[in-house]
Amino acid sequence: MTRILLHRADGKTDAWVKDFARCMPDAEVEIWRAGEPVAPYDYAVVWSPPEAMLADLAKVKAIFLTGAGADGLLKFGDALPPNVPIIRLGDAGMGVQMAEYVAHAVLRYFRRFDEYEAQARAGQWLPLPQHPKEDFSIGVLGMGVLGTRVLEALAPFGFPLRGWSRTEKTLPGVQCYHGADGLDTFLRGSRVLVCMLPLTPDTSNLVDRSNMSKLPAGAYLINVARGAHVAEPDLLTLIKSGHIAAATLDVFRNEPLPSQHPFWQEPRITITPHISALTLRRESVQQIVEKIGRLNKGEAVDGVVDRTQGY
Repeated sequence: MTRILLHRADGKTDAWVKDFARCMPDAEVEIWRAGEPVAPYDYAVVWSPPEAMLADLAKVKAIFLTGAGADGLLKFGDALPPNVPIIRLGDAGMGVQMAEYVAHAVLRYFRRFDEYEAQARAGQWLPLPQHPKEDFSIGVLGMGVLGTRVLEALAPFGFPLRGWSRTEKTLPGVQCYHGADGLDTFLRGSRVLVCMLPLTPDTSNLVDRSNMSKLPAGAYLINVARGAHVAEPDLLTLIKSGHIAAATLDVFRNEPLPSQHPFWQEPRITITPHISALTLRRESVQQIVEKIGRLNKGEAVDGVVDRTQGY
């Protein structure tokens, strides 16, 4: 029998237990609760676990994350059990959601629907000239599984596509850049910057005044990664100056976004409540169960987090 220790920061575990029972009926799933003794378990399935859980995580064979990002666990640094592999989800239904969100935001700016919405509220009828598509380049910052899915979804629209990654990658129809040397050139040619990076010490505050100023005048920002990638005061300054025409933000340093935050009062910033790609529970459980099956057979699995890289 495989024994699984489960923790959800939101406390919503019942449906996860039922899905594990459906996909892996011979498994035993236990909910982790602070202060209660924990028997030996084979695997842990967690999302944003508390520090108090780290001692119990040291006793399992592997830790599965119910999301694509690892920053909610890697923030504990050296306190994490050093020899227990951490395994993040692959796509699990998030890629298509992310592609829908980003494509909608890109097309909204390209077709100037944000400006037409403002005109409609003001009772104005004023056709605007279209943006030349050849000048409306889309730069995706981060070419992992989700970033690649977004670029593939944008390809049929005919925009010039650019991608940046830490290491060299290639993708048909995409002008690819990599490393520190390629970042400046990537930014200077991206009319729309889409942030899809994992959050690591190297990427925190990467979208700051210096880097956003390298974007063409009148650029747009779409952030669906983590709020800590963007230096928020710098973004406000560049929006007020007009260098950044508008931004669509789904993630923030503090969530929920505080009611007094100045983003709420800036009409050129579109805010959504971290919904660009929601975890699809059944697809996620099925993926975790399949990986547990391979691990139980001594086989390798994908999605193992490289702690030195942060993803």
